[in-house]
Formats: sequence, C-alpha cells, structure tokens
Amino acid sequence: MPDGREPATVKVLGSLGEVPAAQWDACAGADDPFLSHAFLSALEESGSVSARSGWLPRHLVVEDGAGTVIAAAPLYLKSHSYGEYVFDWSWADAYERAGGRYYPKLQSAVPFTPVTGRRLLVRPGADAETESELKDALIAAMVTLGERLGVSSVHVNFPTEAEWRRLGDHGLLLRTGQQYHWRNRGYESFDDFLASLSSRKRKAIRRERRAVADQGIVLSTLTGDAIAERHWDAFYGFYRDTSDRKWGSAYLTRTFFSLIGESMAGNVVLVLAEAGGRSVGGALNLMGGDTLYGRYWGCAEEYRFLHFEACYYRAIDFAIARGLKWVEAGAQGPHKIQRGYMPRRTYSAHWIADAEFRRVIERFLAEERAAVEDEMALLGQHSPFRRTDDGDTKER
Repeated sequence: MPDGREPATVKVLGSLGEVPAAQWDACAGADDPFLSHAFLSALEESGSVSARSGWLPRHLVVEDGAGTVIAAAPLYLKSHSYGEYVFDWSWADAYERAGGRYYPKLQSAVPFTPVTGRRLLVRPGADAETESELKDALIAAMVTLGERLGVSSVHVNFPTEAEWRRLGDHGLLLRTGQQYHWRNRGYESFDDFLASLSSRKRKAIRRERRAVADQGIVLSTLTGDAIAERHWDAFYGFYRDTSDRKWGSAYLTRTFFSLIGESMAGNVVLVLAEAGGRSVGGALNLMGGDTLYGRYWGCAEEYRFLHFEACYYRAIDFAIARGLKWVEAGAQGPHKIQRGYMPRRTYSAHWIADAEFRRVIERFLAEERAAVEDEMALLGQHSPFRRTDDGDTKER
C-alpha cells in the first residue's frame, strides 16, 4: 500500500489486455458500464482506440506486493482533441501560435463518452485512509507520467464532483460544464411523468409522439439476446451516416458493436424504428446501476420528431419500467429542457506544464465557471414542470 506498510507498484499499461478483467472490474465496480473491462477492451480490440486513431492506451494500475490490482485509472496519450466533449481546441491553437507544442497530451477519460463517472478506481475493502492514499497516488502518477513524456498537459474529463475537488487539491485547474439529464421522481408510467409538466409542455410531447406513430413508424426496444447481428448491421449504417455528417468520420468500427453485444448484452438497450417493414433509424443506450445512458443515434431518412421519440421518450419509458433514477441523453442540447431533461453540472480538471500558459488558462476557467453558473440559473427558469403554490417548480 502507499502508506508504507506494504510494497506497492504503479504500472503503465499499453493495453487493457495486460490486466485480467476480474482485477480491473474489481476496482471499476459494476454500476458504470463504460468503466468495465468489457467496454474499454472492446474499444481497443475493435481498433476504435489505437495509436492510429489517436488514442494510445496508457492505463495506470497500482499493484500490491502480491501482484493484485488495488487501484486503476483509464488513461490515453492523445494526438488530437477529437472524441472528448470537453473542448480545448482554442487552448491548442493559442499554445501552438505562441510557439508551443500542445500535442501529445494525456487524457483520463472514457473515449467518445461524455458520461460522468469515477476516474480514480479503487478496489473496495480498503480503509478510508488507504483509499484516499491510493487516489492520491493515481493523480500523482498521471502528472509524473506527463512530466516524463514531456506532454503539454494532463486532462481528466467527466470525473465525479468529489474526484474533481481532489484533483483541484493536487493543483489541477478546475473546469465545469453542463448536460441535460432526466430524473425519475418515482413515476409509475409515462403519463405520470407527463402529469408533472405544465399543460402546454404535456400537450406538445403528446403531439410529437402521435406524429411519429402517424407516419407509420413502429419502434422496438431490444435488450440482451434479442439483439442480433442484423440489428447491429442496421444500426451501424445509421451511426455511420450521422457521424459522417456531423464529425466527418466515424469513431467506432463495426466490430466494436458486435463485441459489446457479446460481452455486455445485459447492458445494451437498442431502440430501432421501422417504416414499411424496413429499419429507418435507431438509438443505442447502455444501462448502468441506476442510469440509462443514451449514446448514439442515427436515421436513414427525415421523420418528424423521430429523434425525440427514439432518444428521449423511449428512454424515459424504459427507465420508468426498470426503476432507473436517471436518463443521461448525451452532450449538449438545450432543446431537451422542454422534454423534461434539466441542466446538470459536469466537471473536468487540467494539469498544464507551462507555467505562463497555465496562468492564462486559469484566468479563462474562472470566467467560464461563472458563465456556466449564470447559464444554468437562466436555463432553470425555463423548466417545463408545473409550478407549485410557492412558485417553485414541482421537479425542483
């Protein structure tokens, strides 16, 4: 252990295949599917994450004297800033215009996944002091590795709030953002959820759902063994079409979807839309301990309100039926508010090697954090939920 009572070793891994799945998962836990060995290794085995794609694995593990993994952190050496959802393009441009070299950088995150979750993974069972020391050791190892590699910066994206504060205690610069999440307030049905909304918003959602049905679209929600390769074939086509139009290229390979379908069948929730007997669109979700995470959407043709139905309303239906507390429908999108998805703060932390550049970024982040708070307060005033007698919204 890092407290000196037992020897411990920090190792840098070039592949998740270098650590047994059971040992990694013992640290990652079972509630967050994106931290699982199955998900992260599927990214690597499928070629979605690799040196060629600009995501070179440099995962950290801490082993005790017996060689047991007692702590871990997902970590990548990046040659660009794609697939991160915490945007630092302006930082890179400014640093390179000043004569610096921004890339490569180190990134602790789940690739292509803007989902809040733990980044400092500690095996359960340690006392509070040892757990704290292990988390500190992982943070120190990230910075030390960054110094040894000579990178411009180390970034930790979408950590928990507690981790974010700990990272700040280690001198990393703190950044905030926001997403739009739906919260299950103990609803027994979708109509029960609608009853909590203002009359105008309730009618609008019902009108959107009817419009999808009136176009002859039939939606199915598939999980587990019900998802076959033909379903993945169809969905991958939608994913490619959308990603090619929005980002210029697809992050994920076709093999990736088959791999998670095999190894994570119980977590996969696939919504497929058909019209005239053929698949026309779909939305991929992953289910965690108390949250349904919306990840990818695609559609072959334009259908009014199909995106809202497949990505937002079907997710709410599923969460209510399964008793899940949250639906996280991905990054960005103020239009989600009127559909019951309210602003929720997200976090990132950043180590900057160059002292002068660090001061510039620190000033920028102070102003940005204040702007995020102002925007969240303003957006909260547009809540779709009914007002209570004291003037507050029912949701809040």
